Amino acid sequence: QVQLVESGGGLVQPGGSLRLSCAVSGNILTIYHMGWYRQAPGKQRELVARLNSGGSTNYADSVKGRFTISRDEAKNTLYLQMNMLKPDDTAVYYCHANLRAPVGARYDDWGQGTQVTVSS
Repeated sequence: QVQLVESGGGLVQPGGSLRLSCAVSGNILTIYHMGWYRQAPGKQRELVARLNSGGSTNYADSVKGRFTISRDEAKNTLYLQMNMLKPDDTAVYYCHANLRAPVGARYDDWGQGTQVTVSS
């Protein structure tokens, strides 16, 4: 069974920084891409950043230049470095992976979410 466990959320003042982590464990054959999504109250879940298997990245326009997605394959951990945080970044952040286990079809898996609150 695959597990994605996020950590690193919290309360930060505007202009501050946080680093989210997503530890991936379980029996995995291939990870095609991973990313971070967020969902603010009353809004739909949206893509924040995506890391593709070839190393290319995609970012939401609202976070370009402020957020950086990266992965430590040795530690099986995905990161999201968030700088110059704004109140509009307040949301629950979810780790996502599109992957394939040794048995079965390719599928999407999600973490449980971690709250990020940007407020003075």
